[in-house]
Amino acid sequence: KSFTDLYTWQEGHKLVLMIYKITEKFPQKELFGLISQMRRCVISFTSNIAEGFSRNSYKEKSQFYSIALGSLTEIQNQLLVARDIGFMTKEEFDKIAEQTIIVNKITNGLIKKSKSIIHDS
Repeated sequence: KSFTDLYTWQEGHKLVLMIYKITEKFPQKELFGLISQMRRCVISFTSNIAEGFSRNSYKEKSQFYSIALGSLTEIQNQLLVARDIGFMTKEEFDKIAEQTIIVNKITNGLIKKSKSIIHDS
């Protein structure tokens, strides 16, 4: 009924909240650097899931879900940078990284389902 009913969006939204919470702890000098970049990427993920949901064709849906997956990969990269420069503990990193893996698997399932519907129609 709504994009918020998608499990992918729900788990992505959890990731959004985690990223916002962790980046609040980053140094203020990173406000226009890593903080801004990580927040934009994670919002881009859920936004593309929402936009894909609203599209009529499964081809378009799949395209937006794939773009979302690209944003998720960017977040994974940025998390590694944040961990390696000491902006988060290993425990904080592990918890968020685990959520990115969950979201990645669910999103890949959504893409596969959309593509199978394209091929079946």
